[in-house]
Amino acid sequence: MQKKRDILLHIGERLLARAPSFDDARELVPDWIPDVAFHDPPAPAAVLIALVERACGISVVFTLRSKGLRAHSGQIAFPGGKLDEGDADPGEGALREAQEEIGLEREKAKILGYMPSYLTGTNYLIIPVVAVVDGDVEFVANPLEVDEVFEIPLDFIFREESFSTFSIKRGGRVHKTWQLGHDEHVIWGITANLIRNFRDMVILDMDIADE
Repeated sequence: MQKKRDILLHIGERLLARAPSFDDARELVPDWIPDVAFHDPPAPAAVLIALVERACGISVVFTLRSKGLRAHSGQIAFPGGKLDEGDADPGEGALREAQEEIGLEREKAKILGYMPSYLTGTNYLIIPVVAVVDGDVEFVANPLEVDEVFEIPLDFIFREESFSTFSIKRGGRVHKTWQLGHDEHVIWGITANLIRNFRDMVILDMDIADE
């Protein structure tokens, strides 16, 4: 238990104490450049990187998006999405989306901090919110949005050899992202890039990271 607490304490110290401002988007470069540039400002969004304190160690929550969705159907993602006008801040938005998508009760989660903003080629400005979640939580997928909820051990994510690169061709240009495979799940694109950014931001000494 103390080892997990030490890891979470270290992670909290490495994160941003406050969410980045959405006004800083003009300084960001998107993860890929679309053929036709967007003229509208990017849509504010937030995702939740949920760290669950299971008995066997800390794990990270992912979702498999419903095949019935119009956008990014059948892809692996973090709980999250566009912010609503009623969201007080990205943290509230990420927790609201997690409750809607996987049934995470807000009192079961405590925000540890934030990561730098991430601008997508589809014109979304994502603020990743990192939270610790009680180990007794049981997730329930909303079938309208999520086909599956699964977890990957944090110590697996911390290993350099867990990552490879994935190439995709858009508009005649080859674009590379990080890729992470665990059991039958293969994560690439935005979600893989975000989890790699998280790993690089909070990486621990491996003798501490190994549970």
